[in-house]
Amino acid sequence: MNPKKIRTRFAPSPTGFMHVGNLRTALYSYLLAKKAGGVFILRIEDTDQARYVEGAIDKICQILKETGLHYDEGPDIGGDYGPYIQSQRKELYLEYAQKLIETGNAYYCFCDKERLAKIREQCRIAKIDPKYDGHCRNLSPEEIQKKLEDKKPFVIRQKMPTTGITIFDDQVFGTIQVDFSQLDDQVLIKADGLPTYNFANVIDDHLMEITHIIRGSEFLISTPKYNQLYKAFGWEIPTLVHVPPVMKAAGQKMSKRLGDASYDDFIKKGYLKDAIINYIALLGWSPGDNREIFTLPELVNAFDINNINKAPAIFDEAKLSWLSGEYIRKLSLEEFVQMSLPYIKQAVSRVPIDIQKISQLLQPRLEKLTDIPAQINFIDSVPDYPLDLYAHQKMKSTPESALRFLKSALPVLNAIDGWSEKQIHTAVFELINHLKIKTGQLLWPLRVALSGKQSTPGGFIEIAYLLGKEETIKRINDAIRRLETETMPGV
Repeated sequence: MNPKKIRTRFAPSPTGFMHVGNLRTALYSYLLAKKAGGVFILRIEDTDQARYVEGAIDKICQILKETGLHYDEGPDIGGDYGPYIQSQRKELYLEYAQKLIETGNAYYCFCDKERLAKIREQCRIAKIDPKYDGHCRNLSPEEIQKKLEDKKPFVIRQKMPTTGITIFDDQVFGTIQVDFSQLDDQVLIKADGLPTYNFANVIDDHLMEITHIIRGSEFLISTPKYNQLYKAFGWEIPTLVHVPPVMKAAGQKMSKRLGDASYDDFIKKGYLKDAIINYIALLGWSPGDNREIFTLPELVNAFDINNINKAPAIFDEAKLSWLSGEYIRKLSLEEFVQMSLPYIKQAVSRVPIDIQKISQLLQPRLEKLTDIPAQINFIDSVPDYPLDLYAHQKMKSTPESALRFLKSALPVLNAIDGWSEKQIHTAVFELINHLKIKTGQLLWPLRVALSGKQSTPGGFIEIAYLLGKEETIKRINDAIRRLETETMPGV
């Protein structure tokens, strides 16, 4: 008998943004399917219409495609198991709920909001988890029929066993045992006729022949209810893979409000998408060795659900920054120019300016694209800076020595015929040898004079070439005048 083809799914709710944890679930589901030559499905679970955000489905599709997680079936591309949006399958769920009622595994519940609120308050006072008290579990057929004829609003609840235990296996957390007495009779069909997530996902996973379910460990507590539904219908339970949460720090959840929860947040911060996917893969999973940099095809080859950790994963943005820097340095210069251009234009309006040269200087030192403007904001004009910036112990530079050496450099730079990096280098180092000084004693004040910054992409020679001879001479003259005025009044 041929083994079943692996089919996984990513089933987000269209609530506005792609949380890092959701994207990791999509990634793991994609990797598991593709490694086995299986099928990866996108399904939209929009049964909670109150939280639906216009345009969210398009955004989910866009992010999956943008990050390379191409799904084989989904709402915008179709497939043999559609529709792939739950609100378009409404009648289907009601039909299956009726079957559960007929077999005694579900029941109509006519309790109104006031009664349910009272039950919740009683549970709160008793300091126990909210749980329906089963008031409608044993209504007679006649009572049920009368309430239906009177058009009394109802939901359909799952009838859970009240005694005994249930046991199930999870690929990450192992064998789990739960007492039925802890479980609530969950709502399957809401008063508006739409299914709850807890019901619809079971029906859809079966009908779409999902073989492996990857989801967050917060769903472990609900899994016995899902499994009881599978058993009530006589269906095979898929392989379960529950992954730990992603935390900002121990005990601290990531926060959309603080800008550290969604894929878009990190794109806006200037991280490369490939670096984000690479890093997310390592949140709670390891390849079994010390390797940290993977292309998506390499992740497919390396992925193994047996290497998923039980412990919560801590999102270390410093690690993401390092990884993003590694990806930036792997880009061709042409690719980097294209990516960096919008950020360069935020800081530089001078024309003409050598964008390729700026990019060459930036690429070796960047971790994220949004760092670019602050690194090159001196190109248009020198920002205000304190004169003690000329003081640098390692470079053996002081404001007084800086003034002397800037004055020495001015005629040498003025005398350069042409303005290539080689010519600037030759002239400056001949002067250093002539003055018998340390390299930093001249190059440090020259760089400060041109940039007003302690750290720049490239040194004085690269910056001088980029700015051009006229602007370089002007800035050195400006620095000399300021040093004379503020450091040595009356000179």
